Amino acid sequence: MASVLESAGEVGMRETPSVSEVRAAGHAAPTVDVVIPCYKYGRYLRRCVESVVQQRDVSVRILILDDASPDDSAEVGAALADEYSQVEFRRHGTNAGHIATYNEGLIGWSESPYCMLLSADDLLSPGALGRAVRIMERDPSVGMVYGRAIHFYDEQQLPSGEVRSAGSIRYQGSEWIRRRCRAGTNVITSPEVVVRSSVQRAVGGYRPELPHSGDLEMWLRIAAVSNIAYVRAPQAFYRVHGASMQRTQFQGNLVDMVERRAAFHFFIRLSSERSDAKEELRQDVDRALAKEALWDACRMYDHGRAEDEQVQGLVQFALETWEDAHKLPEFRALKRRQWLGATICHRSQVFLVPAAIRWAGRRLRKQRWQRVGV
Repeated sequence: MASVLESAGEVGMRETPSVSEVRAAGHAAPTVDVVIPCYKYGRYLRRCVESVVQQRDVSVRILILDDASPDDSAEVGAALADEYSQVEFRRHGTNAGHIATYNEGLIGWSESPYCMLLSADDLLSPGALGRAVRIMERDPSVGMVYGRAIHFYDEQQLPSGEVRSAGSIRYQGSEWIRRRCRAGTNVITSPEVVVRSSVQRAVGGYRPELPHSGDLEMWLRIAAVSNIAYVRAPQAFYRVHGASMQRTQFQGNLVDMVERRAAFHFFIRLSSERSDAKEELRQDVDRALAKEALWDACRMYDHGRAEDEQVQGLVQFALETWEDAHKLPEFRALKRRQWLGATICHRSQVFLVPAAIRWAGRRLRKQRWQRVGV
């Protein structure tokens, strides 16, 4: 069907024929290589593999890479390889680390037209690979497809039944990069991504220098050489563990901001863009991250949680990241709260209205992200 363009040819929305329709026309089902790194996730491994084996409209090759797990991952992986012809199992004699394991699968092993990385504790949604592949089969300019990832704590929370797609949206890679830099955020969790293998090989593997934010830098690299598509459907289920829930909101977000800054800066520094274009991207990223850190500090006052060390860390990050952070409205908002004190801010809720407006804005942005992927 004809695409409906949203902005000057940079964004396109379209419905595409199913892969089964392509097969009916006499073409073989495309193959997706799925790399499943596993470390101490033997209890989740079977469900993960079965979510891949059960995918429709594509052929799959699965490599389970056990990184010397001390649990029963090796036994479960070997049993799955015996049970399913699509599954190959490898076990490391010593722990190689997640970056080396990822690259072993994606760069060293994968040979099919499409590939993806799926952690052993996550799951694919029904039909996810078919939805992603049919976009790239139709549009060779698209090098990466992603959708929504539903976060869950307990498998009882997972939805059942068919997953329906509301179409897809294509972004020019350069536009996708600009949007990410202006927001300073990562809109992708990870298990919802399928990549064209030729593009993956062209950009290379994950960076050892970025052990905690290498995925964001990888998506940016892919967008630098290809277009990006977003499927308007849940593509994967991402498991959130107890350790994740125990991290405090603001402490965890500061760590995340530091890692995001490292990923953006690494990508921009090695980008082939002109120096002025690279500087514009860096300024966009740094401003967005500084605003985010200062607003987190404001919210700590509003919640009566303005521990000096945590607020100081957020403010220091903002000032180090953006040279004009002291000119931002969020900085002035923080100064007003510091003048009143955390106790008054929390008990009187004097800043409830601006906080509510911010909350509404974030909610609208989240709804937009679910609708258009950025």
